[in-house]
Amino acid sequence: MTGSQTTTGPGPAAAGPWVLLSGAVKGVAKKFSQDRSAVLPVAGGRAVVLAVADGHGSAAHFRSDLGALWAVAEFTACAVAFAREAARVGDDAAGWPALREEARRLPQQVGHRWHECALLYDSNSPAHGARWPAAAGRTGDRERSGVPDLAAYGSTLVGAVLTEHMLFCWQLGDGDIVLVDDGGTPHTPLSTGPDMGDETDSLCAPEPWRKMRAHWQPFTGGAPPCVLLSTDGLSKSFADHQGFLDFATGLGERAAGQGVAAVQAQLPDWLGRAAKFSGDDTTLVGAIAVPAQHSDEPHEQDQHHQHDQQDQDPHGQRGTEW
Repeated sequence: MTGSQTTTGPGPAAAGPWVLLSGAVKGVAKKFSQDRSAVLPVAGGRAVVLAVADGHGSAAHFRSDLGALWAVAEFTACAVAFAREAARVGDDAAGWPALREEARRLPQQVGHRWHECALLYDSNSPAHGARWPAAAGRTGDRERSGVPDLAAYGSTLVGAVLTEHMLFCWQLGDGDIVLVDDGGTPHTPLSTGPDMGDETDSLCAPEPWRKMRAHWQPFTGGAPPCVLLSTDGLSKSFADHQGFLDFATGLGERAAGQGVAAVQAQLPDWLGRAAKFSGDDTTLVGAIAVPAQHSDEPHEQDQHHQHDQQDQDPHGQRGTEW
């Protein structure tokens, strides 16, 4: 299969003050996608967990789809419990220091769990064809001889926990987190600048949590109306970083103007065009706060406007215009 393969949910899901958005497209000419993602409400919708992971996908990382799957699964398992506590603490500043301390521990928890998954899988089905001693199958024994190189499972990870009062986010390797504020200004709290090549930090490295970046942000004026996480296949599809930021801003504006259902309906096309430009798997998840009247299916006028806009390519100017 040489075309783009699109997978999205049946439609946006409501979660408290947000509507959740998700979409994924296989890279052009790829046999299958190495990306994995999750977006789910927690604590009755008072918190949201978002995650995307990008398996490296090269010949040396030939099982990285599994690595991305475990990255999302293990992050989600840890983040859901954290999100419940964040929702419970709410705007009680007295509880924030303990939350921040727990947030600092979360990368190590995720890293250990990911390595356990990879070691267990590889002990039963060695990536390089040679079984290794069962005694070395524990993360703590990784320095023993015979423990396999886990590069075959290498993956990035970007994750976030969002409540009405705060945002926690973590990132290992490439990918993007964008917050769009009430004024339509995009913010990238964990950006390290332009991508300088194909090398990236990975969960397959020893003690990957030491390289995981983290950000904590309380909200005094209300949560941002748009929080987006994406694999680097999306940002790489634009000619420059500003084009990618314009896309994020425009997506939030369209969600507010047309409704998230209309944006979700157009998302497969947008991501498919991004995949054609970047050649890479492209995945996006988000939480968008919109007026109540836009939380359901778009009105007839919005549907007509959606039809008019459907064939417009947000990459038509390589991301410089919407």
